[in-house]
Amino acid sequence: MCCYCSICRKTAGGGGYAINIMGEAKALKVKGRANLKKYRPMHGERYFCGKCGSALWAWDKRWPEWVYPFASAIDSKLPKPKERQHIFLDSKAPWVEVPKGKRERRFARYPREAIVDWHRKRGLLA
Repeated sequence: MCCYCSICRKTAGGGGYAINIMGEAKALKVKGRANLKKYRPMHGERYFCGKCGSALWAWDKRWPEWVYPFASAIDSKLPKPKERQHIFLDSKAPWVEVPKGKRERRFARYPREAIVDWHRKRGLLA
């Protein structure tokens, strides 16, 4: 999911958006917790490194069992997604071009279907 909201654009940078993936909150392991900092916008929390400022993950109180790491914080190889959702397009920077194609779903705001529901519908939850 590529998020173009003002919070992702400003805290995670990149191409004017952040790429969020999903994982089980109970599986999250953190080394160097003393360097961890937290920012609390709207519904949840965003964690980042207090030393270098790298965006690490987001957590949302509406779905407390999940964490949403920023793909930019993952050092291991990630699979190529079968589909991408581009969300909060009404907040995107004017210089950003959003890919078009049949595997690219576009939303002006947050889609009605939560990321966990998208995975559940496709049998992608363990």
